[in-house]
Amino acid sequence: MSLNFTTYTSQTCNLLVIGSTDPNYLIMQPGMIDYAEQRIYRELDPLYAQVTDATASVSSGNRNFTPPTGIGTFITVDSLSIITPVTATSTNGTRVPLTPVSPEVMDTLYPSGQTVTAVPAFYAMRSPTVVLLGPAPDAAYATEVIGIQRPAALSSANSSTFLTQYCPDLLIAASMVYGFGWMRDFGGQSDNPQAAASWEMQYQTLFKSAAMEQSRAKWESDGWTSQSPAPAGKRN
Repeated sequence: MSLNFTTYTSQTCNLLVIGSTDPNYLIMQPGMIDYAEQRIYRELDPLYAQVTDATASVSSGNRNFTPPTGIGTFITVDSLSIITPVTATSTNGTRVPLTPVSPEVMDTLYPSGQTVTAVPAFYAMRSPTVVLLGPAPDAAYATEVIGIQRPAALSSANSSTFLTQYCPDLLIAASMVYGFGWMRDFGGQSDNPQAAASWEMQYQTLFKSAAMEQSRAKWESDGWTSQSPAPAGKRN
């Protein structure tokens, strides 16, 4: 069953044996949600968190490019493409995928200040906000950036998320690891010091199936397919 913010609150309060209007819980809840969501998004790396933004352009003669932030901030850049010709957009142009290299390789092959320009063929992450292009662009081409951004957090104003819809069990388990740790000095944690550890074990068990599902979603399962791994006896 999927969750929303109201049912998430009810379930976590029931498991922690605390009232949903308890001021201590209300102070703690945002931290619990943040812990659970950040942990799951980092460890699970769901396809849902990957976005495409084609709203920015490179600058002619400038090898530095700043990833767009109109949709959100990129945590990782998985791929970058130049759209040609120069007047084209991502909907009607031709994508030229750039090959990722290290900043050291870029500085060696296409150092800053080099006057040679062309359609870029390589890119390197200098920092989260600076991408090096090589060679430097010879025109202001549109770009297409694909990468990971963090989805909006669960809250009363955002009552449904990918995790509440498709990974509610994992979200609850991760929340309880934090929640029972928070209750370490009273309540269920003092009565049962192993509660947080037990929920951690449950999280790890649930995580395995969720990770396999995401591998299938990204076509990273056995044989680079979207199928579940076949039992050993059924493999050719």
